[in-house]
Amino acid sequence: MSSEAHAAAWMVLAGLCALCVPCATGCRSAGPDGDTSSGSPRRPGPAPEGMVWIPGGEFLMGAEAASESMCDLPGTTRDALPVHRVHVDGFWMDATEVTNRQFAQFVKATGYTTIAERVPTAAEFPTAPPENLVAGSTVFTPARQPVPMNDFYAWWRYERGASWRHPEGPDEDLTGRDDYPVVHIAYDDAVAYARWAGRRLPTEAEWEFAARGGLPGQLYAWGQEFRPGGRTMANTWQGRFPVKDTGDDGHAGIAPVGQYPPNGYGLYDVAGNVWEWCSDWYRPDYYALLAAGGVARNPQGPDSPFDPAEPTERKRVHRGGSFLCTEQYCTRYMVGTRGKGEVTTGSNHLGFRCVKPSG
Repeated sequence: MSSEAHAAAWMVLAGLCALCVPCATGCRSAGPDGDTSSGSPRRPGPAPEGMVWIPGGEFLMGAEAASESMCDLPGTTRDALPVHRVHVDGFWMDATEVTNRQFAQFVKATGYTTIAERVPTAAEFPTAPPENLVAGSTVFTPARQPVPMNDFYAWWRYERGASWRHPEGPDEDLTGRDDYPVVHIAYDDAVAYARWAGRRLPTEAEWEFAARGGLPGQLYAWGQEFRPGGRTMANTWQGRFPVKDTGDDGHAGIAPVGQYPPNGYGLYDVAGNVWEWCSDWYRPDYYALLAAGGVARNPQGPDSPFDPAEPTERKRVHRGGSFLCTEQYCTRYMVGTRGKGEVTTGSNHLGFRCVKPSG
């Protein structure tokens, strides 16, 4: 992180290195004995608007051989291990990430102001010079030439005026982007929307069960091959990272929701496009705690957060990867892998989707 004098301008960069973390060659999701068993196979009545039914059941959660992050301290526990058995009850889930159109309806109805739009105060950052107390968020910026993969500041900038209304900064608006996922969303922003909509954020276990789409033990939400039969299944990075995304998958950068095939439950973009908030606090040792107790039923996450790489930051789980993910640096579009983010941090590749209980 930057010096105290620059704390306000760079506050939302806290934990960004964890948004795109490398995965060792040969990452595998839960093994072939991870068959899901439907807990609530029949959906309970008509679907709420924009949602699909996730039947619930038991599955193997996590990923084998997921590597440590370059940004993490040496010796950090590999956070997608151990693979462990979990049962989740059935629930409804948004078929897509929440869009700009949907979020605009929420803001119009409530007058809500996102964290990225709020001016940091001197009380929050007493040592910061006044000129650094400006509203904004973090924006990905391609490097002009190849850079070391452990220097994430080379491709992120703090942009004054960047927010959900202005994804790349104040000179850009949402014209033509109604169906793009809303971004620059901090955790509390996502919670506020979900409450207004009569929904909530998914737990990490719910998210992974849903993302697997009824396919046990697969690397991806659609199977074992990243591009089965040469078919593009998700919006990720092509080309040299972080210099140029060639857009060979049809989109250079973020894409509108629903541009790629859905998984077996009818969910779009559970790999790539934008990261998604989950309700769980992040701890790298949480899976070991769950595994020791047998089948975990509807786990809600640990009671408190802890990231050895940044012990003072309060982080929650991210899932799904983003359009910045690539085998050169980040393969967290693999269905059993995890991300993490400081709760007040937004960026132009972080959004969310909601769930709703069956009853």
